[in-house]
Amino acid sequence: MEHAVASREEWLEARKQLLVREKEMTRLRDAINRERMALPWVKVEEDYRFQTPTGEKSLSDLFDGRSQLITYHFMFGPDWEAGCEGCSFLADHLDGTLAHLNHHDVTLVCVSRAPLEKIEAYKRRMGWKFPWVSSFGSRFNYDFGVSFTPEQLASGSVFYNFRETPTPQAHDELPGQSAFYRDGQGQIFHTYSSYARGGEEWLATMMILDTAPLGRNESETMNFIKRHDEYETAPKTGGCCH
Repeated sequence: MEHAVASREEWLEARKQLLVREKEMTRLRDAINRERMALPWVKVEEDYRFQTPTGEKSLSDLFDGRSQLITYHFMFGPDWEAGCEGCSFLADHLDGTLAHLNHHDVTLVCVSRAPLEKIEAYKRRMGWKFPWVSSFGSRFNYDFGVSFTPEQLASGSVFYNFRETPTPQAHDELPGQSAFYRDGQGQIFHTYSSYARGGEEWLATMMILDTAPLGRNESETMNFIKRHDEYETAPKTGGCCH
């Protein structure tokens, strides 16, 4: 790959110009976060039920004694043999966050429509520890816009990411994340949801790749991703020293 080569002084000048843009992005992110916090909340009236390793639980139970709950809508349908590759890539980043989130009054739980036994088997295969529950038999995934019925898919489009999405671009399961708050009276409110590339900042690996010399080096979004136990045994190497 050919690339411009400059003196240290020329590089420093270009880097300082880029820093201006990076600071703009940081300030914009801060502003968007303030707008996110200011969104109105919607009271959750449905008594959603989930299957967990310790028995059936309600949405309130998933908070695990905390006031805030974030659910990751992990693509894993009832008839799937394994979880989605992209969701699995994201899930690789979660275990290390749990202690920090929990001590900040936040519970993180993955939710899929796959039966619990499939979830537990896949979780063991991947070596993950984070909470992961099944919404099989519940309307949770449908109501929060990440699962779609055959009739919806046959209609030509589904409502995903807050707009109509053509079904050729949709599956029966799609990714997303939703946030909830439980007040002192036990009332639950839906505060936020994000879909498609909206959760990209959860992907620390991508943020690191963005600073690598070749960036993400992808022809399509995340097309190089595999489940972590499906990569070639030997990591990629190259160059004159190998």
